[in-house]
Formats: sequence, C-alpha cells, structure tokens
Amino acid sequence: MSGLAMGIALAAAPVAAQTAPPVAPQTGTDPVTPPTDTPTGTTTPTLPGEDQDIVVTGFRASLNSAINIKRNETAAVDSIVAEDIGKFPDSNLAESMQRIPGVALSRGDGGEGKNISVRGLGASFTRVRINGMEGTSQTGAADIYGAGNSGRSFDFNAFPTEIFSALAVRKTPSADVEEGSLGATVDLKAPHPLDFKTDFVFTATGRGIYNQVSKTVDPRASVLVSKQFADGTLGVLGSFAYGKRNLREVGYSAVNILPAYIDGGFCSPVGFAPQNPATNAARGTNAANCSTNNPRTSTTAAYNTIQSLRGITNQPGGGAFLPRIPRYVNSEQDAERMGGTLSLQWKPGVNTDISLDGLYSRFDVERRDNYIGAISFGRTATNGGKPMTSVRDIAFDPLGSLTYGLFDGVDIRSEGLVDQFISTFKQANLNIEHRFSDKLKLTALAGISNSRFYSPLRLQTFMDIIDADNFSIDFRDGGNIPKIGFGTDVANPANFSYAPSPDGNFTVLGGFSTAGRPLRQNTRNKTFEANLEWNLVDNFAFKAGGQFRESNFQVTGANLIPSQVAVRALPAGTTLASITQQITNFGKLLGGGAPAEFSAIDSKKWREAFGFDSFQYCGIECGAARSGVRERIKSGYLMATFNTEDTFPIPIRGDVGMRYVHTEQDSFGYIPVTAPAGAPFPTVGRRGDVSRSYSDWLPSINVVGELTPDLLLRLSAASVMSRPELGQLTPTSGVTVATRTGTVNNPFLDPIRANTFDAALEWYFAPGSLLSVAYFHKNIGSYIQSISSQVPYNSLGLPDALLDGTPSTPADIFTVNRSTNTPGGPLNGVEVNAQVQLRFLPGFLRNLGVLGSYTYVKSRINYILASANGVPTQTTTDDLIDLSPHAASGTLYYEDKRFSIRSTASFRDRFNRGIPSGANDSDVRANASTLFVDASASYNLTENFKLILEAQNLTDERNTLYIDSKRQDTLFETRLGRTFTAGATVKF
Repeated sequence: MSGLAMGIALAAAPVAAQTAPPVAPQTGTDPVTPPTDTPTGTTTPTLPGEDQDIVVTGFRASLNSAINIKRNETAAVDSIVAEDIGKFPDSNLAESMQRIPGVALSRGDGGEGKNISVRGLGASFTRVRINGMEGTSQTGAADIYGAGNSGRSFDFNAFPTEIFSALAVRKTPSADVEEGSLGATVDLKAPHPLDFKTDFVFTATGRGIYNQVSKTVDPRASVLVSKQFADGTLGVLGSFAYGKRNLREVGYSAVNILPAYIDGGFCSPVGFAPQNPATNAARGTNAANCSTNNPRTSTTAAYNTIQSLRGITNQPGGGAFLPRIPRYVNSEQDAERMGGTLSLQWKPGVNTDISLDGLYSRFDVERRDNYIGAISFGRTATNGGKPMTSVRDIAFDPLGSLTYGLFDGVDIRSEGLVDQFISTFKQANLNIEHRFSDKLKLTALAGISNSRFYSPLRLQTFMDIIDADNFSIDFRDGGNIPKIGFGTDVANPANFSYAPSPDGNFTVLGGFSTAGRPLRQNTRNKTFEANLEWNLVDNFAFKAGGQFRESNFQVTGANLIPSQVAVRALPAGTTLASITQQITNFGKLLGGGAPAEFSAIDSKKWREAFGFDSFQYCGIECGAARSGVRERIKSGYLMATFNTEDTFPIPIRGDVGMRYVHTEQDSFGYIPVTAPAGAPFPTVGRRGDVSRSYSDWLPSINVVGELTPDLLLRLSAASVMSRPELGQLTPTSGVTVATRTGTVNNPFLDPIRANTFDAALEWYFAPGSLLSVAYFHKNIGSYIQSISSQVPYNSLGLPDALLDGTPSTPADIFTVNRSTNTPGGPLNGVEVNAQVQLRFLPGFLRNLGVLGSYTYVKSRINYILASANGVPTQTTTDDLIDLSPHAASGTLYYEDKRFSIRSTASFRDRFNRGIPSGANDSDVRANASTLFVDASASYNLTENFKLILEAQNLTDERNTLYIDSKRQDTLFETRLGRTFTAGATVKF
C-alpha cells in the first residue's frame, strides 16, 4: 500500500469507529429534503417544499438546485441544472461551464466553445460521462487549432444543449467513480419521463441567429415530449434539437515565426560577400540575379540589419524573426447540428427504477478557408524560396520581431482549403436500481456507444504569382494584424498562374493536395458495471462494485494513387477566371489595410474542370493511415460511507475507499516503407503490433465537517491517473510536408499519475447564497511530452515518395516530435466562489443576484525544447499545456415572475498550447488572454409562452494565438463578430 493509502486508512479509522447515518444539512430558512434511500447524501437533493420530481423553472431556481447538490455531496461537485424543461442555461455546453469555478473554456473555429480546462488541466485530463457512461467526441478543426483531437478529449460543440437537463463537474474523486481523470469528471444527464410531476409534457423552442460577420440568419429549434402511463409508473420521453449555422471569420495567420537564417536566408545584395545564394546556372543565379529574371535588389543596410541580429544561436540572422507565410485569412463554415434522446423508464414500486436511454447526435461541417499571402519566406533555395527573395528595407523591435519589411521577388499564393467532416455519436445504456431491503441496494449499468469522425474531403487548391516586387509587411500601426501590401492586384485572376512546374518544382505555378482523405476515426466503447450498497448499521455503509470497460479506437485513411498526384495543365477552354471566385467584403470586415477582396480558386468549379470526383484512392500500400488501440479495463472498488451526526460536537460525513484498475492495451499501426522494385505503388505498409498491461491502486477519501449548520469544511485526498490520448498510443509515424513537421507515436507511454489534496470552506449564509474558498494541490509524478528534434527527412525511415508533388526534398530538415514520458511537477491553486441573491435590497432590486468566481493556478513542469540523439540540449520550466494562471467569471442577473435578464463576463488568462513551439528559437506556442461578454433575456407572455433574446461576444473580442513567451509574435488572429439570437418557447 502506498504512503498516501496508508495515511487515508489511518485517518479514516477513528471516524469509521463512531458513525451515525448522514443527514443532509438544514437551516431554518432553507431546508433541503434528502432522499430517504441513500445513506451518503449524494443523490440530487430537492428544493424546499418539493418532491423529488423536477420542477425547476427560471435561472434563480436552477442556481438554487445546483447549490443544494453541491452542499449535500461529499466530494467537490459543481452543477448546472436546466432552467426549464428543454432549456439549458446557455447555447453551448462548454460555454455554460464557464460559470463553474475553476473551469476555463477553449474556443475553436467560429469562436464556439469546444473544450474545457478544469483547475489548470486541459481537455485530455477531463473525463466525460453521458447518462453514467464514459463517452468520447471528436470534431475537426483548423490546423492552427490542432486539426481535431485523437481519442479521449471531448468536444462539447458536437452536441446540441437542448437534449440535456443537467451537468455536474466532479473535481475530487471517490472510489465508486471510475478512474481516468486528473482534472475532473463531467457528467451529462438527459431527462427522464418520470422526473416530471405532470403525466404529459410538451415544449418547443425556435430561434433565429444572426452574426455580424457572416451576415446570415440561421435557424435553431428543439422539441421535447414526455408521457407517463400506468399511474405514473411507466414513462417515455423523446427530445430532438436541430440547428444550422453559417459562420465566417476574417483575420491573419503567420503559420509560423522563424529566424532569418532558416531556409537559407535572403538573397544578398549585388557585390556582397559571401554571395547568397551561390551561383547556379540552371537556376539563373549569378552575381546580378537571385534567379532567372529576378534581379538582386537587396540593400546593404537592410541585409546587414538582418545579419547583425544573432540571437541565442549566435548565427547571422538568428535574432531576426519573420512570419513563415504571412497571409490574410477568410474562413467560412456551414455547420448542421442535430441530436435527440429517447428514454423509457419503469418504476413498478418505490424500490425499483429501470431506465433504457438512447442518445444520438450528428455534427456535419464544411469549412472553407481561403488565404492570400507570401509563400517565399517558408521555402528553401531548392524551390525558389527565401534565398531568391530580396530585402530592400526592414526594421525590427528590440526583441527581434519584424515591424516592417519591403521585399522583391516574392511568390504570392492564393490558397483554398475545403475541409468536410461528419461527427456522429450514438449511445444506448440500461440503468437498473433496486433496493432489496432497507439495508441492501443494487445498481447496475450496461451500455455501448460509438463516436465516429468521418472526413470525406480535405482538398487544398492554390494558384501563384511568381517573383512579385514591392511586397510589404507593416506592423508599425500597432495591433496584432499587419498591413500587407502585395505589390500587385490580388483580385485579378489573370495575375495568377495554375500549371505544372516547368522546372521540377523549383518554380511552382499552382497545384492541389488531398493527403489522408477520406479519413475515418471510430471509437467504440462498452461498459458493464454493478454496485452493491449495504447499510451495515445506522449511519455507516459499505459500497462495493466492479466494472468492465472496453474502448476500441481505429483510424483509417486513404491517399490518391500516385499517377493522379501530379499537377495538370488547365483543360482546353478553361481559364483561371472561369474556375475562380472573389472573396468579397473582406477588407471592410477586417480593416487595417487588408485588400477589399481577393481572387481564389472555387473548389467546386476546380473539381468539375479536372474531374476530381472520379480520382482513385489507395490505402496503406500508398502510405495512408491505418492504426488503432484497444483498451480493456477491469476495475473494482470497496468504499465506506459514514456520518457521525450527533456523536461528535462537529458532525462529520464522508467516504473512504480503494479502487483497483487493471488495463490491457493492444496497439497496431502501419508504417510506410520502401516498396520492392516493380511494386505497383511506391510504398507498402508494414504492420507493427504492441501489447502491454499495467495496474493501479487508487485510494481516496472525502470528508465534510459541518462546523455550523451553514459552514462546511471539505477535505479530500486521492491518488489519480489519466491515460494518454489514444492517438499517441498507435505505433505510427508521419510528416506534414507543408510545415516540415513530423510526429512519432509511442505505444509504451505510461499514464500520467498524481497524488492530490483539496481543502474548501463553504458558507451557505442565506437561502440560495454561497461564499466559498478552496485550495487544491496536485503532485504530478509523471507527464507526457512531445520532444522536438531537428532531423533530415531521410533519417525518419519514411519513403521519399511521400514528398512527391511537394517542394521538399529528402535532405530537408524536419522538426520531429516524439511522445515520451518525463517527470511531472507540482500544481497548486486557489478557487474563490460567490453566489448571492440580493433579497435584502428594497423593491424590485431584491430580484437581483450576482455570481462570481476566480481561480489562480500555478504549475512547474520541466520541458525539453530540443534534443540530439535522445539527450536534451535545451530545456525550460513552464506551466502545463492549457493552464491559465488566472481565470474569472462574473454574472449579474435579474429575475421576477415574468422577466429575466443576465449578463456574464468570462476572462481567461493566457495559456500554453504547445511546448516546444514547433519553431526554431521560440519556446512556446500560446493563446492570448480573452474576455468574452454574453447576455440573455426572456419574457413570459403567458404561463405557456416565452420570448427569448440572447447576445454573444458583445465586445467583439478576438482570439489571438502567438509564439514565444517574450516576443509574443502573432501566429493567428481572427475577428468572430457579435451574435444575436431571437426566439420563443411554447410549453404545455
């Protein structure tokens, strides 16, 4: 037994020796009626004067119910309960959770809330259960946001909120809650038909949604029907929700920030020694020209300015940092989201409750990204890149970040990316609860779920302007988005080219890419569990149970057959004007000197012109992805619950227990290798299989001391573990040629393990009101890092054929990241929470209320930024990925019988997105701090009809990503715009 387990056992011994049944805390003004069938007080409590049926209406009642749940739990649990039937408090599940102390929101494409971080621990450390069963949910994303997750992380934006009635965030573990979380366990609950007092319920809501950037009105609707039979012992409930959004973002992307010496440096001035690039007759490079018909126009002053900045590498140009591909971004997304639930519930008597639940969701998205920018800064001499670009004028700030540059010989690219994906989730589960006697109760669950991510198309098309002069980048007006001058009319398609390379990819005149699609990613889960609760004596109970879970994760992809990868000339009779479109209203929406519009290939017209939809694909024989991980988890636990009631001067209740977990893991993957001579394809798949197992003992204790009837002290300690992302466990490797990056996975990764301690003081000083402060500590014993190293492509063991059709060569240097277990570090934090109903104010002001929370978190992890031959060469100490040191949320609301209005401001401090950054001489990739302000209002015209108004992002906040903790060079920033919603609800 570990030292922590021994300490828990010794601490629990004197308490367990003197026990009495737990009693829910009560005050004279705000009594809570506890359920009579549980000795631990962990079942959802009821509001004053209510039965256990759901009769929650209004925001204030929702808050009261959440407070009662928190007060009666032995673990640290915060909840959000539906304001009304079919009415979750916010339009997005993740956005709802911003009001929970310690929860910070991560936004994705279109500014929608996507993932959460709990007490500094990101989405991969948070488990999500749906109706009691662990679930996974994957959606796609722009490359800058990681292009989607790979297994355990849960994307909340895949689900409509209307199909759920409550969520709970469990921040401290108990032995009866399955393992897998360092941050929190989030429970999502769909409604049941016997939750309601009336035998028939019908509610429907319709909304229209307008965004000031996309300038469209989009529909959203939901309906819920519930019916009880057989004197309220049998019920059926169905719900359905549908929404469609047309989103648009406009902004800027640098792709990466690199020191000037990377990719060979700039073209030197005439007469400068040493000459760069060296004379090459085949490329037209000589003392007067950077390349054919591309004269050397660099000035000595500008060139020397770059060379004199040496940075940490002490190389000429090592302290001069420029965007790799400076470009403007226009992103449009058509998203269709639907979901539904079906629940059958049977309560033949007070001792039995059986429910069969089904849940379905579908998130169908087509994202169209268009970029207009310079490609030269990210190319080497082998493909006419940076060494063929002259610099006429340039300036940097004191930290080496570019503030202004004027260049000649710049290749300008208009790039389009169409990304389609469908994310579906299906789940069915059976829950049984039966009390054999006053002392013995059985609960059981059996369920299956399937999370499927299918991407049929990810098509990149581009056209180029070669060797444009007078290209400028200007940050001198301040702000994160530069003025980019292209030196040519980018709205005129006649200025662009689309044709095969005339000289073996040295000069690129346009092209396309569609690697890895169609892509299928499936996660199938099975869960079977049973639990027994035995009230041994009054106020003391044992709980024991066992669980079997299986998770089967598989990825399959496809590539075009090699003969169809090459760029073709435009078909006879086709011009660029006939297959392009204008990205309109761009400069007006973004401002800051951006072009009013620019020309881009129309993907549909391009596909028709080249017959793309009839192209043929191949699988692993062409190096396409195929990999998977299967986990079988067997666990069991023993837990005691106790309550001293009147035995001690201070009543103490809680639980203490031990959970044992055995994990069996089988991984497989196909690694592309060079095919034998005469093979029909340039690569073949070599399968690798890895099997392993490991076990964990996880003790936990939660204690609540009632210092007074209204003042509670909570203490918790536990050993916890979190498994690696499923995608990291596949024995595969691969590269992204466009960014010259690669990944090598590791099926031998161990889980991240930690010992945790929590302490909280909660004061329930008035009905529906709370002041609390909590301290939490996590000693993270192990961590998983992606360790970066600079290696030639030809050292990775991957076939040269993967570079076909790209401007890269086997000798090019790639930044390769390998997943590795490394030592962890401590995490400490403080959480402050206030919820106050202002009933003491006079007149109508007594209907006001306020919510507020603040969380401070600090962690220390030693990161390896770079290595050579497995030995760290550069390290840093920083916070965990996804950890914001400061997070805060505040809500002011007013509510009476007819009218309700509230506004919420949510602040999230900066947080790291990647360490190492993926760029030379930059330590981190991070997200800047954000402050989003939302508001909503409703008015009850009658008891059955309500009007709704909502607004998101009232301050027109932008999301900004940057690189390097000191320079904070902008990587990506987009304008999302304000969103306004109007709707109505009818119910019977």
